Amino acid sequence: MSGAGFIPYGRQDISEEDIAAVVDVLRSDFLTQGPQVPTFESAIAEVTGAAHAVAVNSATSALHVACLALGLKPGGLVWTAPNTFVASANVARLCGAEVDFVDIRDSDYCMDPDALEAKLAQAERKPDILIPVHFAGQSADMKRIGAIAKAHDIRVIEDASHCIGGRYDGQPIGACPHSDICVFSFHPVKIITTAEGGLATTQDKALADLMGLYRSHGVTRDPDLMARKHAEPWEYDQVALGLNYRMTEIQAALGVTQAARLDDFIAHRHKMARRYDAALADLPLILPWQNPDSHSALHLYPILIDTGKTNRTRREVFDHMRAASIGVNVHYQPVHTQPYYQSLGFRPGDFPVSEWVYARALSIPLYHGLTEAMQDRVIETLGDALR
Repeated sequence: MSGAGFIPYGRQDISEEDIAAVVDVLRSDFLTQGPQVPTFESAIAEVTGAAHAVAVNSATSALHVACLALGLKPGGLVWTAPNTFVASANVARLCGAEVDFVDIRDSDYCMDPDALEAKLAQAERKPDILIPVHFAGQSADMKRIGAIAKAHDIRVIEDASHCIGGRYDGQPIGACPHSDICVFSFHPVKIITTAEGGLATTQDKALADLMGLYRSHGVTRDPDLMARKHAEPWEYDQVALGLNYRMTEIQAALGVTQAARLDDFIAHRHKMARRYDAALADLPLILPWQNPDSHSALHLYPILIDTGKTNRTRREVFDHMRAASIGVNVHYQPVHTQPYYQSLGFRPGDFPVSEWVYARALSIPLYHGLTEAMQDRVIETLGDALR
């Protein structure tokens, strides 16, 4: 559904500076493997406080190379959260590893540290890698999750696809004080965009080098990484089995100019979220809770239909909003309920909090181009849908 008067749940905001940057690349000598990708990596490293940033063609690719860099092998084991896009679990399967899940809290909708501790206490086998997912722009409780993982010698990848520009415990998300690697997405509905694209941050140069290697076929001309001494300038070594996950110069140039507006994007989202908080307070809804330790990037504004206070179903509200050209969405169908994961033995009821949240969840529009007039229309229509 699109067209005049349609309000999506999220969309990109493209400026004349963004367009000019992309056009400059198209007129340059490099469409790939040029100077823009390292420039973009430096920009995100500065935003996050990370020592190293590795840009790739999607957040899924970033998660995949992160798993490879941490040594995930066939037969390995990854635990992640169920209320996420399927990519968070799929990357483990692409490495030949097994997947299991840790349920979420009903407050921030992120991995529950108590559930993690309980699952580890009963587990016959501990995971090699833990992938907590930061939901809607807000960090999971990484102080506790990181401490638990460290005590059990488990490596940690933060799936921060929703979180560029967010902060946790006084530091930018992506600084990795409680994890090995942190991954961001730059899909058009995220905070900033490179069209498609992703990036991994880390404080560990060795991990950054490995992720850079895996994103480009496992091929290198870096003398420190090459296995053989070569006499000819055109020679290279393939030292690992990698993939072509490179970000293009066009994407990176867009990312550089988008990153320059990151603070404005976040500030506008917070302004709109405060208006929602005030206007929706008396409706039969459960509004997003913000952890005082976290400054959310507010990728999403997820509401829950409070079924104890209204007889309107989520489907009825969804249909009413869509009929009014308001592009609400649902985040997410729990991964363990997908047919592929059902074939691996997971069943409805395995992770009840994730399923409880999913049954009531609705994401309403929140993005930089959302005006107060548009938001007022969303608020009014939502009120009508719930009456």
